[in-house]
Amino acid sequence: MKKRVVLGISGASGAALALDCMRHLARIGVAVDLVTTRMARHTCDLELGPTATAELERLADVIHDGTNMGATVASGSYPVAGMIVAPCSMRSLAAIANGLDDTLLTRAAGVQLKERRPLVLLAREAPLTLAHLRNMTTVTEMGGIILPPVPAFYLKPDSVAAITTQIAARAVDMLRLERPLADAWQG
Repeated sequence: MKKRVVLGISGASGAALALDCMRHLARIGVAVDLVTTRMARHTCDLELGPTATAELERLADVIHDGTNMGATVASGSYPVAGMIVAPCSMRSLAAIANGLDDTLLTRAAGVQLKERRPLVLLAREAPLTLAHLRNMTTVTEMGGIILPPVPAFYLKPDSVAAITTQIAARAVDMLRLERPLADAWQG
């Protein structure tokens, strides 16, 4: 049976991270349930353009209406290998940390935590407030993984695309679906 992952996209800046995660997941043959917030589509169109946004949706196996709290990904009985939220806004982080489950994205993330499945949040904000740090700590204590989209400068990336591709590969690697995709430090 084909492995399945939930990819959540919040309205935070960093839409290229979502597209690169989707491309990596498609490349390794993982089925993707796409869940977006109200502002995510706007941010994707603004940062990537309509063609890339269309590619993102085309690569998804299932696209869920972000307001449909009855979607399959809102239930722990729906078998997935984990979830990535790329990018993850501080609003979504706060909702996940506090168990609000008030959107399909935050509900699907909460399901991953309660089912003890991997949840990887590419938290996008700088600088961070104490509230942000506490929410990150709370999610980490519940078993989630906070993966700020920080470049691996030691790899000497030559473009923004190289940076986002590497960060997305690290996010996918955190799900432990197969051999690592991200370039590794060679010493």
